[in-house]
Amino acid sequence: MNKVKGLIAATFAAYKKDGSIDLDAIPSYVEYLIEQNVSGVFVCGTNGEGPNLTVEERMAITEKYIASVAGRLLVFVHVGHSSIIEAQRLAAHAQEQGADYISSVSAFYFKPTSVNNLVDCMAQIAAAAPKLPFFYYHIPALTGIQIDMIQFLQLAEQKIPNLAGIKYTAATIHEYQACLHYKGGKFDILFGYDELLLPALAVGAKGAIGSTYNYGAKLYAKVMDYFSEGKLEEAEKLHFQAVKMIQLLVKYGPIPTQRAIMKKVGLNLGISRLPLVALNGEQEQNLYLDLSDSDFLSLVASC
Repeated sequence: MNKVKGLIAATFAAYKKDGSIDLDAIPSYVEYLIEQNVSGVFVCGTNGEGPNLTVEERMAITEKYIASVAGRLLVFVHVGHSSIIEAQRLAAHAQEQGADYISSVSAFYFKPTSVNNLVDCMAQIAAAAPKLPFFYYHIPALTGIQIDMIQFLQLAEQKIPNLAGIKYTAATIHEYQACLHYKGGKFDILFGYDELLLPALAVGAKGAIGSTYNYGAKLYAKVMDYFSEGKLEEAEKLHFQAVKMIQLLVKYGPIPTQRAIMKKVGLNLGISRLPLVALNGEQEQNLYLDLSDSDFLSLVASC
């Protein structure tokens, strides 16, 4: 299996005014992302509000993305669910529809209590789509699952034949590096913290999945180019522009802020479902002023 390279955009959910999912928004969203030169899309994950959607909605979104992409981008489908049976349904559906990869978080209500327990759960989900490469989605900040990922790989490689690797969304760069080097780089470890992309490149990252790649991919791609060319000072300065933008996500709230930024670049994806709350008018205007001061979107456009 070839390893994934480049930037994968973790797409946002699109809603109509009545709160139902907006499938019609997906084709233009895909065309926009293709213009941003991303390598693929990761659908129904954290930013796609997968846990807030019904299984039927997630299936419909998956079908629409696969049809709209039409082979031009890689399609990762997040199938994680608190119910393993529902996750299996999503995995089997993704395989049937022609997705390229599946990925799953751990259950986040009744949580696995050990590495063995986690691997057994992921093995059942991955087995529902045996033809698709499977990525475990490691995001301890949201799931609360703090488990040694090297131990996970050691056990998972024995029980998950289609294990491709890990979507590693954590700030523990040393463990990320250890996973990259496990058995000579046997598995694909995709990095998931956009604000730490440059440090991840320094320890060997080649592929990354993230939310800010939806509207900032060209800037991050330039950071990757500078790094590969040995222009480390230029890479650091440009990467810091992304860091300053990400500080706004902390200030206003990650997903609502980014949905407002997507509206700013021309894609109005509607209002998230509760418990997520959209920025109010004043917050949105303040965000746009901060964005203008940072010049981030202009930098992206110039890359």
